[in-house]
Amino acid sequence: MKRPLFSPPTFRQSAWCIGLWLLFYVIAYLFVGLMPAHFVITASFVLFFFPNRESRKLALVLIPFVLFAISYDWMRVYPNYMVNPIDVQNIYETEKALFGIPAASGVLTANEYFLQHHWPFLDFLSGLFYLCWVPAPMLFCIGAFLVGKRTLSLKYAIVFLLVNWIGFIGYYIHPAAPPWYVMHYGFTPVLDTPGEVAGLGRFDELLGVNIFNGIYCHSSNVFAAVPSLHAAYVFSAFLYAVIGRCPRWVQCLLGLISAGIWFAAVYTSHHYIIDVLLGIVTALVGVALFELVLLRWEPTRKAFERYSSFVKTESI
Repeated sequence: MKRPLFSPPTFRQSAWCIGLWLLFYVIAYLFVGLMPAHFVITASFVLFFFPNRESRKLALVLIPFVLFAISYDWMRVYPNYMVNPIDVQNIYETEKALFGIPAASGVLTANEYFLQHHWPFLDFLSGLFYLCWVPAPMLFCIGAFLVGKRTLSLKYAIVFLLVNWIGFIGYYIHPAAPPWYVMHYGFTPVLDTPGEVAGLGRFDELLGVNIFNGIYCHSSNVFAAVPSLHAAYVFSAFLYAVIGRCPRWVQCLLGLISAGIWFAAVYTSHHYIIDVLLGIVTALVGVALFELVLLRWEPTRKAFERYSSFVKTESI
């Protein structure tokens, strides 16, 4: 029997959904201020929640992505540089010692080398890869859901959030400046520094658009370069594509995008090679923590099974 295309939620479900979002708006207004992104998050969730049962199940799967967006935004409330000192020079000197490139003017970091040697083709590719940092994980999650791999979809959504929280902990343990900061401001920390598009600005200039300028002007904290979560996001999706035995083309595509983002992060001066390597480690730790610890610990395993049952049940 065909399921109806439109089967709205019950009054109770609708009331809970609307009530929670109104509460979110009030709290956001009081502590961080309402921004267009908050309404985009709401509209996106409602788009999935209200049409029918299947779309509501997908909305439940995507809740970790919503929590990620909220968590990232709330780092504005108490910035990491208020917890620990900002590392500007040490990470720069360590990067140069480990991965320095000899040049006529002395030893350069890879970022400094690419600042002097860059090409339109790589500017274009780097911009394309960097635009995939969140869309690719979300599309993988949604795609896995739509082809019937719902447990895999839910696992990845949770790990995506877990990887972010691990990375956020890293931000607070070791606040660090990105390469472009040293190029613009030197080694002295300047609090409340605005976001910077850096080498990604060449992509905008090449196409005559304002994509990355629009993104980075809303950066919640520029001293959050270690680990590089850009390096972790799509790589974690690649790991779950392998774990879930997804089609080979999916694995190859996610692997290619991961490598492209790793290169672009350094090429555009948004991250040191150290940041990227630690981002890769963060993804591996997140996957291992979930699969080898949380799913084997009875309380969290049962919680996941209950969450998973909502995704598969016919009653929502």
